[in-house]
Amino acid sequence: MKKTYLIWLAFHCIVWIFTFIDLYPFLNEWQIGSVSFFLLLVFILPLFKDREWLQTAIFSVQGVLSIFIFYPDGDGFPRYMLLIQILIMAEAVFYLSRLKSILIIAIISGGAYFTFLQIQLTAGSLAWYGLIYLLVICGLLYYQTLHRKVSEVQERNDALQHEYRRMKRLLVTEEEQTRKDERMQIGHEIHDSVGHKLTALVMQFEVFRLSAEEKDKEKITALKELAQQSLEETRRAVRSFKDREVGGLQGVIRLIRKLELESFMKINFIVKHGAFAAPLTGEQSFAIYRAVQEGLTNIMKHAHTKDAQVLFESPGGSIFRFEVSNATAGKVYFEEGYGLKAMRDRLEKVGGILEVVNNEREFMIRGVIRLTDRSGRND
Repeated sequence: MKKTYLIWLAFHCIVWIFTFIDLYPFLNEWQIGSVSFFLLLVFILPLFKDREWLQTAIFSVQGVLSIFIFYPDGDGFPRYMLLIQILIMAEAVFYLSRLKSILIIAIISGGAYFTFLQIQLTAGSLAWYGLIYLLVICGLLYYQTLHRKVSEVQERNDALQHEYRRMKRLLVTEEEQTRKDERMQIGHEIHDSVGHKLTALVMQFEVFRLSAEEKDKEKITALKELAQQSLEETRRAVRSFKDREVGGLQGVIRLIRKLELESFMKINFIVKHGAFAAPLTGEQSFAIYRAVQEGLTNIMKHAHTKDAQVLFESPGGSIFRFEVSNATAGKVYFEEGYGLKAMRDRLEKVGGILEVVNNEREFMIRGVIRLTDRSGRND
C-alpha cells in the first residue's frame, strides 16, 4: 500500500509542477487555495484505505475542485484540467470498486461537459476532446476488469498454497504418528517375545549352573553373562523405539528441509563448532525444530523476502545455540505473539532460553540449550 501511494503521489507532483510553472501567474487567491485543498486531500487519502465511501467522497471533491481551478476564462480549452481529471479517474479505478469508480467518472465527465459548454469549440475540437475522454474511460474500466481478475486469481492461488501447506503439515504429523505407533508396536513385540525368552534363558543358565559340575560352571557363567548383555541391549533398543523423535542435528535439518519445500523459502544453513556431534536428546531436537519453524513462519508473514539464515553451533560442547535471521529494510513494529511464547516455554522445559532481536538491519530469533552427556548429567 505504501509503495503504491508513493507512485500516485509522484504522478501528482509531476503533473502539478508543470501546471504551476505554466499557470501560476494567472491563478487568483481562490484558485491557489483550491489547489492547496486538493493536495491536502491527496495526502490524507491513505488514512481511509479501508473506507471506500470516504475515498469516493474525496475523489468527488477533487473532481469538482479541478473544474473550479481550471475554469476557462477565455475560448481555449484548459488542457491541464484534462491531465488532472484523467489522474483522478485512474486513481479512483485503482482504489475503488466498479460501481463507485463509475460514479467518480460520471461526476468528472459531467464537469468536463459543463466546461465544454462555457467555451466556444468547433465541432471537430469538441468531438476530439470527447473521444479522448471516451478512450481514457474505456481503457481505465478495461484495466479495472483485468486487475480484478488478477486479484481473484492471486487470492485463489494464496488460498490453494495455504491449503497445500496445511495438508503437508497434516501429512507430516500423520507420518510421524504412524512411525511412532510402528516403533511402539515393534518395541512391544521385542519386549514380549525376545525379552521374555532372553529372561527365561538367563534363569535357565542360572539353574543349570547350580546343578552343573565345577569344571563347567565357568563356561555356563560366561554364557549367562552373554545372555544378560543381550537382554540389556534388547531393553535399550526397546527404550529407543519409545522415543518421540530421533535426537541429533541431522533430524532437525531434515525436518526444516521439508518445511523449506512446502513454504517455497530459501534457507541457508551454517553449521560450525561441532554442532553435528552435539548430544541432543529427542525432546531437545523437537524443541529446536519447533523454535526454528516459528522463526521461519514469522519471516514468511512479515519479511519482504523469503530468504533466511539458520545457524547451528555448539561452542565447547557444553551448549547448543541456534539462530534464525532475516535481513530487513528497516526496523518494523513487532509484538511477541502466542507462537513465540509457546516456543520460549518449550525451550525452558529442556533447559534452554529464547531471545528475539529486532533492529534496522535484521530480525533474529536466538536460542541456547544446555547439553547433557549420554548418562543424563549436565556437562
